Amino acid sequence: MVITPLSLYVHFPWCLRKCPYCDFNSYTFVKSEKELLANYIDALLIDLEDEAERAPGCKLNSIYFGGGTPSLLPPSAIKEIIDRTRNLFSFASDIEITLEANPGTINLELCQGFKDAGVNRISIGVQSLSDEKLKSIGRIHNARQAEEAIEAIKQAGFCNFNLDMMFGLPGQSVDDAMNDLQLALSFAPPHFSWYQLTLEPKTLFAAQPPILPHNEELWNIQQAGQDLLAQFGLLQYEVSAYSQSALECRHNVNYWQYGDYLGIGAGAHGKITLANGLVKRYWKVAKPKEYIRGRDMFTAGEEDITFKKRSFEFMLNALRLYRPISYALFQARTGVTIETIAKELCLAKSLGLIELQSDAIVTTAHGRNFLNDLLEIFL
Repeated sequence: MVITPLSLYVHFPWCLRKCPYCDFNSYTFVKSEKELLANYIDALLIDLEDEAERAPGCKLNSIYFGGGTPSLLPPSAIKEIIDRTRNLFSFASDIEITLEANPGTINLELCQGFKDAGVNRISIGVQSLSDEKLKSIGRIHNARQAEEAIEAIKQAGFCNFNLDMMFGLPGQSVDDAMNDLQLALSFAPPHFSWYQLTLEPKTLFAAQPPILPHNEELWNIQQAGQDLLAQFGLLQYEVSAYSQSALECRHNVNYWQYGDYLGIGAGAHGKITLANGLVKRYWKVAKPKEYIRGRDMFTAGEEDITFKKRSFEFMLNALRLYRPISYALFQARTGVTIETIAKELCLAKSLGLIELQSDAIVTTAHGRNFLNDLLEIFL
């Protein structure tokens, strides 16, 4: 039996302030609610025990603390969660343990504390190193705080870290974007996430949209940025992810390759392949206070994923990666052969969006530039 790789996602649903473009399950953090935070950590640990029953005896390849802003948690809480996880699961010898952080919520002491707790990778949400642009997207940190946070991560000895940056910000020109990008790259990040600001439904920016660069300007920014990232030795391996060799985000790659993942915390999602081949998706209660109260029922819902839906979901994720998609991987993760999507593959090939090799699907440059068109074929 082929064993599907397994990851664990831990959701922390609070931020110091909700960003106007953010559609994640996050809420404003109130420092005075110490009891709420303590109860949430207790609930996470109980939830973790339940998750261990979904995948008994399985090995974890990665743990990802996301949010929200999980760096608002003290290192002692992160250590408690990691230690309890280690008691319930076996760890891969090179397990990747990532913690998301925001400038203004970490310093050298905290970084050292997170490292001692077992975190070996930090992903920091910088978004921009221009005070003007940070203000335009509602971020509460400034450029100096972001630079200090990056230096703290490096000084604490993190050899693997990610910088999250945006482009297409209000009033941003190509020169603005390249200056911002060049400054960020001067910190020599091993991994870089660079993505376009989009106006998501049900956000403040959707209701009160800022004036963003037009499409031609966005295209020019993207092309210039990809060239600059390559000059700094960061290879694009996904639509918005770049890294030094062998330092791709293992947690995200597992997700994009349709691996399995367990989810704990308010609003967390999970996907698990059962011994009988059935694939299930589930999600947790979204509101933190309801999640805490529902200690006997953290799961809000679940569904069996049909073979047809598995094929689409696999392609939806795998086509984001800038690497060949093997037919063997498709079959291992979906339970069906590549012939089940032969019609769609032929159409995509005829449009110049993909090439078909003897054992793999390769997305063309044209397909990468028109990814949404390619994905629609598999709907």
